[in-house]
Amino acid sequence: MLALFLVFFVLPALWLLLAATKTDHQLVHSNPLSFGSWQALRANWNALTAYQDDAVFLWLRNSALYSFLALVITLCVAIPAGYGLAMTEFKGRHTLLIATLVVMLMPNATLVVPLFLEVNAVHLIGSMWSIILPYAFYPFGVYLTYIYFSTALPKELLDAARLDGCSEFGVFRRVALPLAAPVVALVAFFSFVANWTNYFLPYVMLPESRQFPVQVGLGTLLNDVPQFNPTVGSLAVQRPELALATLLSITPVLIIFLFSQRFLVAGMLAGATKS
Repeated sequence: MLALFLVFFVLPALWLLLAATKTDHQLVHSNPLSFGSWQALRANWNALTAYQDDAVFLWLRNSALYSFLALVITLCVAIPAGYGLAMTEFKGRHTLLIATLVVMLMPNATLVVPLFLEVNAVHLIGSMWSIILPYAFYPFGVYLTYIYFSTALPKELLDAARLDGCSEFGVFRRVALPLAAPVVALVAFFSFVANWTNYFLPYVMLPESRQFPVQVGLGTLLNDVPQFNPTVGSLAVQRPELALATLLSITPVLIIFLFSQRFLVAGMLAGATKS
């Protein structure tokens, strides 16, 4: 079974990694899992960076800007919202929790049209806020935080802090939030990855190439590959260059994952047992 998963998942990633080191002719006719040459890799890099005056780096910068700003808003909203749902009783709490679950289970593509109409009503179409604000709405983060606070955080500890004179906000900031560091890291990672890999929403909201995040930029590159679009003119992109651009687009997520594994494991285990 492990060998089957290895073939299904690892081989395509290995092929993609090696494809960036080949010429287009080598990519088609040589061994799929063979290494090309450093000269071909350098030539592919030069061709990719020359595309529309370093457009790929502009797209990466846009992705980073959109994802990080949305992440900050997500953490400022989702963590207190999950805490409030878990630790307080108020009218409509159950309905709000059900609504959060329903929206969390809906595919993102189903929300694009109503989001477009809503953002257009406030005249934000074509601005970075048309991407950041929808990104910042992350119901899965709210539900994940709710599960953690309702199962792993003893209410007696919070009551003790209240008896010591802490306000409700002080209890959250001084007691609950430091103990929730693993789940905060988990929500941050999932939110960042979801923002970074989102394609459809920026494709609909942003009209100009210089505003694109890297995922939409990859679609632009794909349209300029002659094998996929025979009408391409002087802006033709070869397939190894497209493979190299794809590797660049996943590198930030890979780096963040490698440096945050310990926090991700702790966050995944948080709430697994009730205190």
